[in-house]
Amino acid sequence: MTKKFGIRLMLAIILVLFIFISYSAFSIWSFSNKVQHVKTDAAVVLGAAAWGDEPSPVLRERINHSIWLYENGYVDKIIFTGGKGEGALYAESEIARQYAVKNNVNPENILIETKSRITEENLTYAYEIAKQQNIRTFTIVSDPLHMKRAMLMAKNTGMEAYSSPTQTSVYKTLESKVPFFMRELFFYIGYIFSLPFR
Repeated sequence: MTKKFGIRLMLAIILVLFIFISYSAFSIWSFSNKVQHVKTDAAVVLGAAAWGDEPSPVLRERINHSIWLYENGYVDKIIFTGGKGEGALYAESEIARQYAVKNNVNPENILIETKSRITEENLTYAYEIAKQQNIRTFTIVSDPLHMKRAMLMAKNTGMEAYSSPTQTSVYKTLESKVPFFMRELFFYIGYIFSLPFR
């Protein structure tokens, strides 16, 4: 292999990577606006931090959106996800359930999983619980910029899932959106590259 050919090959690889990263970034940003108002069996609310015995602002808005879906007849049940953070007394999902019950969601229509720590586990454990309850269709609830990765993971988990990002996300300003977006881009690309090894 000549030096000239090696340089051309390296430039070609860099170009392909640039195109892939750019397309991924565009895909994440554009998908964040995709809202599918479809009647499903359950909303799956992806976990976020809890502060003591209260949901963080991020988790609170995800819960609020699932309550809206429930009250407006788009879902029959809500599955809250998320385990205990370091040093926490309660799992994120336990705090979410408590908040939802206080906001007039029937406890009988709430399911939780308390083991997950990352998005993929949120979905995997929620799906395990759902199958036991004969729940077959799902509305995925999270922040808009999280939805592209979450929906891909839901599909690969085996879920018939629809996208419903919260419309009251705390990530509203460009200053708050950009770090979240860059984090999602990093994890989305990492997930794509990991797929052949699963």
